[in-house]
Amino acid sequence: MTMQRYQLIALGGAIAGAAIIAGSVATATAGSGFVPTSLALGHFGTLNVKADKTDKWDLYLKTKDSTDIGMDRLAVAPGGYSGWHTHAGPVFIIVKSGSVVRSVISDSGCAVTTYRAGQTFIEDANVVHTVANASNSDPAELLAMQMRPEGSPGRIDAPAPVVSCP
Repeated sequence: MTMQRYQLIALGGAIAGAAIIAGSVATATAGSGFVPTSLALGHFGTLNVKADKTDKWDLYLKTKDSTDIGMDRLAVAPGGYSGWHTHAGPVFIIVKSGSVVRSVISDSGCAVTTYRAGQTFIEDANVVHTVANASNSDPAELLAMQMRPEGSPGRIDAPAPVVSCP
């Protein structure tokens, strides 16, 4: 074999090894027992919405580009979980029944919070998180309103965090 052929074989092996490593690092975490159902999706233009002074309450909502707003029902089986993911825009969650544990990754580590029926939370854009049913015997149901850039996916899979997080 010539030196060039050895170099090509070595280069091919290095590329294949790098592809395997890159593939394993970027692998998303699949959910289980977590079933989203889209109830509606609306396409809006650029938003510039105001609700001025109703007693002490004000609302200002402004986007720089067209926006999608979607409503979803999320059924979470006993022991079910969403897998690690993010969203391109904020998601407003209402826990309709059952209870869920939400784990969020940040620069300071992992924050874990339990939410029960009637409670609410907001998932901020581009924050890696997972949601799991807190019960091994009762289902949970969530209602979600999501605002995101028009045409962007409702969910963006993310790899499992390096930090320890339940």
